[in-house]
Amino acid sequence: MKISKLLTTLCFVLGVSFMAQAQGSVDAIVKEWERAKVYTQEYLDAMPESGYALKPTPEMRSFADQMFHLSDGNYGFISSVTGEKSPYGMGGLEKSTDKSKATVTKLVLESYDFVINNIKKMTPAQLEENAKVFGRFEMTKGMAIAKCFEHQTHHRGQTTVYIRMAGVKPPQEKLF
Repeated sequence: MKISKLLTTLCFVLGVSFMAQAQGSVDAIVKEWERAKVYTQEYLDAMPESGYALKPTPEMRSFADQMFHLSDGNYGFISSVTGEKSPYGMGGLEKSTDKSKATVTKLVLESYDFVINNIKKMTPAQLEENAKVFGRFEMTKGMAIAKCFEHQTHHRGQTTVYIRMAGVKPPQEKLF
C-alpha cells in the first residue's frame, strides 16, 4: 500500500512539474516575441522618414516593404497556427500604399501584438498539435511559431543594410 501511494504521489509531482515546464515554454515563447517587438521598434525608430522608401537596388523591396513583408509573415504563420484570421488577408500589408514612418510603425507593431496575443491563448499541448502552414506545409504549431520567428528575424536583419545606407547606426543587437 505504501509503494502504491508513493508511486501515485511521484506520478502526480512529475506530472505537475511537466505541466509547469510546458507552460513555461509558452511563457518563454511570448517573452522572446516581446523582445523581438521591442527590437523591431528600435529599427523602425532608427530609420528616418526619408529612408522608408530606400531600396538598396531597384529590384529589392524598400525598407517599408521589408517591414510590411515581415508583418505579413507574422500574420500568415500565426493565422495558420491559431485559425485567427489576419485583419489584412494574405500579403495584404505589402499592397499598402501608405508607407509613411507612422503608418508602417503602427502596422508592424500591431502584427507583433497579433502574434503575442494569440500565443498567450495557447496551451502547451497545442504547441505539439499539427498545423498546415500556408495550406501546404505540415508541422507542429510550435515549429510554425519558430519558423515565424526566424522569418521576422531574417527580414529585420536585412534592414540593417538599409539603415546604414541612410547614414544611421543600426540599433545594438538585442539577444537577451
